[in-house]
Amino acid sequence: MKKYNHIIWDWNGTLLNDRWLCVEAINQALNKRNLPMLTEGKYKDVFSFPVENYYKKVGFDFSKEPFHIAGDEFVTYYGNNFFRVELHSDSISVLKKIQESGRTQSVLSAGKQDFLTDWIKNHNLSDYFIKILGIDNQYATGKKALGVAWVDEISYDSKEIIMVGDTVHDSEVAEAMAIDCVLVEHGHVSRKRLEKTGRKVISNLNEFLYLLNES
Repeated sequence: MKKYNHIIWDWNGTLLNDRWLCVEAINQALNKRNLPMLTEGKYKDVFSFPVENYYKKVGFDFSKEPFHIAGDEFVTYYGNNFFRVELHSDSISVLKKIQESGRTQSVLSAGKQDFLTDWIKNHNLSDYFIKILGIDNQYATGKKALGVAWVDEISYDSKEIIMVGDTVHDSEVAEAMAIDCVLVEHGHVSRKRLEKTGRKVISNLNEFLYLLNES
């Protein structure tokens, strides 16, 4: 892998091991409406952005109720149970080693900015990042524009920057930013779907660290 000096991290699913909670949160909303619930495998096959489309795929009918009702239920359940979520086992060690290598790091997330800042602070990760970028709403829209603005602001050439994410959308965001991207399969989307993007797909973050230093 060529030399990169700045790593842009996605948060949910990539550094944070929260897929199980997202499945639990959507299932409580599905169950309330007598809709079929999801296994983690099915979730990884259907989760996508914009999340409103994903909700439709799993059975929500927004001609009967507006999207924000189910969306708010999800956000509330997730927020109330966030204390149960942990980082992926290799997240801290990888962040630390990258920092020690002299590279800089940032977070670009579809999580709401104030929530994201608090979450990262709660996990004692703030010192690893020169910027923490979240969106201004709780429905996971606006990540692409946020990323493009960040690349324009940062003092690195686009060839020196790489994004690490766990969804097809992360690949699309990286494309909009004109930077490289690696996708990790331990998050919200199946390896099969990630591989269809044409991006390098890795199993865990230690594998990314190996690739990063392989030059």
